[in-house]
Amino acid sequence: MPTILLVEDNELNRDMLSRRLQRKGYTVLLAVDGEEAVAKAASEAPELILMDMNIPLIDGWEATRRIKAAPATAAVPIIALTAHAMAGDREKALEAGCDEYETKPVELARLLEKIEAFLGPRDA
Repeated sequence: MPTILLVEDNELNRDMLSRRLQRKGYTVLLAVDGEEAVAKAASEAPELILMDMNIPLIDGWEATRRIKAAPATAAVPIIALTAHAMAGDREKALEAGCDEYETKPVELARLLEKIEAFLGPRDA
């Protein structure tokens, strides 16, 4: 089962999205802040990261830069998750190193399409 690191500080969002991803056949690791995200990306080797951009300690922009700067995690696809769907945010996320961008509230079908584009289709 592919492993996804879900970086989300909001407990309701984290619980809802992790349950839905698990039902689709993914193993889900959780991080609640940027420091934990960087550490788990290095130690757990997820196949993909869903990165909330507005998280404590280190924001998602900086956590993404650190993950992409480390040789061991540079190739891990990162999908930015943000409620701040402002003009230029998608470009800012891509410049920080994110491979894709999704706005909140998350539309699960669209997010799954993006995940499957990186990991391949799931038969869950």
